Amino acid sequence: MTNEASHAASAPAAPAAAPAGPSAFGLFTTLAVFAGSLALAWLAWGYYLGTPWTRDGTVRVYTAQVAPQVSGEVTAVLVADNQQVRKGDLLFRIDDRDYVIAVRRAQAALAQAQAQLANAQAEAARRESLGDDAVSPESRQSFESRAAIAKAAYDGALVSLDDAKLNLGRTEVRSPVNGFVANLLLQAGTYALTGRAAMTLVDSDSYWVTAYFEETQLRRIRIGDAVEIILMGYPDQPIGGRVESLAHGVMDPNAAPGVAGLPSVNPVFTWVRLAQRIPVRVAIGARPAGVRLVAGMTATVRVLP
Repeated sequence: MTNEASHAASAPAAPAAAPAGPSAFGLFTTLAVFAGSLALAWLAWGYYLGTPWTRDGTVRVYTAQVAPQVSGEVTAVLVADNQQVRKGDLLFRIDDRDYVIAVRRAQAALAQAQAQLANAQAEAARRESLGDDAVSPESRQSFESRAAIAKAAYDGALVSLDDAKLNLGRTEVRSPVNGFVANLLLQAGTYALTGRAAMTLVDSDSYWVTAYFEETQLRRIRIGDAVEIILMGYPDQPIGGRVESLAHGVMDPNAAPGVAGLPSVNPVFTWVRLAQRIPVRVAIGARPAGVRLVAGMTATVRVLP
């Protein structure tokens, strides 16, 4: 028994069972994931290289610099900063007392010119009714000339009155566009000067997007193409639009003269060539409710196939 026990203890252990091979389900899952990855890669390739798009888009807008057409002290500012205004709304008033006096002065001058004209015309008519034996042709011509001069003076006084009335009306400065007051600094008591901007308005009817596409994408962009605009602040509310125009020139930094007046040419590494970005103007379509456009906002623009 002792020998049998010793022999059993020294016998080699049985080999472990071989691991089971991969199941059909696991193999199918692996192939499906691999195929899906290839499909997504293909779609991404087509999206990035086949469809022109750019993240470098900016919302832009025209601004109206409101400058008074007459000078004077500002007596009242009737709008607030960032307030919405309509075309024709009153923005501010300028002291009109001097201009009221100018209108009255022009009215008095017109009345005087009208009286002088009536007198000159009456004298010329009397000389015209007399025969040549009573009035010489030279005298008749002289009185006709006086009547013509009086008529010219009357017309000039009439124009002066119109000009005075026009300037009086210009003491009320109104909005030339629909939009919003921007960066309001004007206040009552400021002396406004003719032709100097006193207020800035954002023209709310003029928003557009400037999208900067790489030059390698321009051959796939045409005027009138439909685009999708996604604002950074509203990523889930895309806006439709269309390509309105493409720029015909950009600044060449190598053309700027150096200190010696010679062109300042930057070195270029042959293995690094950056594509130039070309501005493309995009007209904005209907906006979803709640989307607020602000000049300077960042936008992603994609040209639709």
